[in-house]
Amino acid sequence: MVSDKVTLAHGAGGKMSQELMEEVILPAYGNPLLEEMHDGAQVQMNGQVAFTTDSYVVQPLFFAGGNIGKLAVCGTVNDLAMTGAIPRYISAGLIIEEGFPVKDLKEILATMRQMADEAGIYIVTGDTKVVEKGKADGIFINTAGIGDVIHGTHISPKNVKPGMKVILSGYIGDHAAAILAGRHGLTLPDTVKTDCAPLCHMTKAMLEAAPDIAVLRDPTRGGVAAVLNEIAVASDCGLLIDEEALPIHEEVQGVCDILGFDPLYLANEGKCVAFVPADEAQGVLSVMQANKYGRDARIIGEVTETAKGQVGLRTAIGGIRVVDMPLGNLVPRIC
Repeated sequence: MVSDKVTLAHGAGGKMSQELMEEVILPAYGNPLLEEMHDGAQVQMNGQVAFTTDSYVVQPLFFAGGNIGKLAVCGTVNDLAMTGAIPRYISAGLIIEEGFPVKDLKEILATMRQMADEAGIYIVTGDTKVVEKGKADGIFINTAGIGDVIHGTHISPKNVKPGMKVILSGYIGDHAAAILAGRHGLTLPDTVKTDCAPLCHMTKAMLEAAPDIAVLRDPTRGGVAAVLNEIAVASDCGLLIDEEALPIHEEVQGVCDILGFDPLYLANEGKCVAFVPADEAQGVLSVMQANKYGRDARIIGEVTETAKGQVGLRTAIGGIRVVDMPLGNLVPRIC
């Protein structure tokens, strides 16, 4: 049950976020498009398009490998890409705190333009508000995006079937590790930086190679664990993941060991999880590895008929442990 007051944990992408959505937001807005509970909605206009929106409140605003502007563009581009769409246009709403340095604003906006250019999209509309000092934590950014759904694709958890392979596009936990380092003054190697990146060109190539891909998801808040649990429940299937197949940088694992985190639950901003028919998995894997953002892609598990709605992790010593949905807020203000 949702508590009487909203807490930070309700925005963390875990079980409490799910409860807030199911018990408060869905009953208020409820319609078939929203009830798909995907990263964006596929809507029918003159053609089938995808539409999404997101807000960014990350702290610190600048971190290893990026800033809030990079997150804002890549996050919205990726939400569209995960629905099987080619992103076309986005909006940018800025809420800026009085006294915010103009040089920092210019750097953030330049990064947004750079990411938009790489993704092949245009920032076509927006809004700017300035609020009193102390009311916005520097700057908040809201973006909305629209894209064309690739013909022949049918992205939905309902399409996930036993026997399908689960593919992960690369190393996990890098973004959260970069944010933690910046927030707490941790000294990490230069190789540890946010993985934030636009994945739309890679996902387009994947869907062209295998239109029968069932689901694409970017494991942001709640990490890979949250995505896998969401898909297991929505598809009414089990998932079995191989621990030794999970790509985790040693430095990120070290941060997790020190701070008591599990990399499976850490946010990523440039990774993709794909559920692919077994006979197409190797072809999709090759396409992903040909892209700079998928060169470390690998098959990490498969969909099973047993343990429906649950995620199991086959450990290095041969046992199986249950990977639960994260309850709340492991790392707040991550995006």
